[in-house]
Amino acid sequence: MDATLIAVAALWGAATGLLIPRAAYRFSVEPEEPWRDTCPAGHPLTGPARGWLGSTRCTACAVAVVPVSRPVAPGDHDGEQDHDGERDGGREGESGREGDGGRDAAAEATGSPVPGTGRYAPGILAPVVTALACAALAAGAGLRPELAVWLLLAPVAVLLAVVDRRVHRLPDPLTLPLAAAAALLLGTVSLLPEHAGSWTSALLGGLALGGFYFLLFLINPNGMGFGDVKLALALGVALGWYGWAVLFVGGFAGFLFGAAYGLGLVILRRAGRRTGIPFGPFMIAGALVGLLLGALAA
Repeated sequence: MDATLIAVAALWGAATGLLIPRAAYRFSVEPEEPWRDTCPAGHPLTGPARGWLGSTRCTACAVAVVPVSRPVAPGDHDGEQDHDGERDGGREGESGREGDGGRDAAAEATGSPVPGTGRYAPGILAPVVTALACAALAAGAGLRPELAVWLLLAPVAVLLAVVDRRVHRLPDPLTLPLAAAAALLLGTVSLLPEHAGSWTSALLGGLALGGFYFLLFLINPNGMGFGDVKLALALGVALGWYGWAVLFVGGFAGFLFGAAYGLGLVILRRAGRRTGIPFGPFMIAGALVGLLLGALAA
């Protein structure tokens, strides 16, 4: 049964992950710009949910609708924000406009290496990462009812990581509903038998981690974006479900991953001490580690 459950969770992750590149393309815009509603060639995006769901290629011109990032220059501080408080980092170019945007768009859609960068695009990475995350969560949580919550939240978390990686931005339409959904869904799960967490500690965990990030934002607003604060609310709720120890481990792991990544860039001379990096993906990765440990220990 466990193997079947893990396989089903992996299939769910792969299926939902296939929807991420289109949504990431639409969300990956600069502050004050409307969400993208056309492909890089200017054709309207069509498909379910008013074009938010669909293929990673435009049906009119076969151009990939996947954002491509440019390297963040020193001085692009992680934590710059727009008037809506959703900015999370340094400025990055839009697909087809600057930086690597004009490079092989077809390679971006298929997930093959982007010429000159050595990076892989989210066309194939998103479903792979989402499938692996969902499978790991299923292996840890088993048949406990909170697994359904983790599987619902995981694709949104991966979408946030992709957007933040591209434009250093964590959009309010994703972070705030994620926090609300986590709280409401876990509240429902707490009414079911055989759950392994506490809804009260989940709510307190969200307040605690969100408050901690808000304090960091007040101390150094150029180093911590307000989007990170909103994301911390959702992650704190999820981690707090399994208790304060898991909350601490998941929160600390995010800082550890981010510090290791930044140090690696400095050692490789690909970044300076003032180079901005997107912190959201590391927060999410740390939360995943915490959830896995909490689920296994429950």
